[in-house]
Amino acid sequence: MICLMVRIKKNDKVKGKRTFQVILDMLKDHGISGATVWTGMAGFGKRGKSNFQIEGISVNMPLLIEVVEEKAKLESMLPDIKKIIGDNGFVTLHDVDVL
Repeated sequence: MICLMVRIKKNDKVKGKRTFQVILDMLKDHGISGATVWTGMAGFGKRGKSNFQIEGISVNMPLLIEVVEEKAKLESMLPDIKKIIGDNGFVTLHDVDVL
């Protein structure tokens, strides 16, 4: 099994739709068994800072989409995921043992 992790920001959009939702829809359409979107409190990277302000407004928080799946099911989707996020995020893969 491998773990796919996609790092983006909450406000990122593709054709007017939130990037994380586009990716989740694609994963579901390809028969992936599950995915989780994690929200970060703060972060920084080449596009600057990401943070959350508790005073009523959520700012562009970092998001992490995590999927654990068979390698063969995910590998074919990697080019499409990279195309969706472009330079606005990055993808990591690592082997995992599921107990």
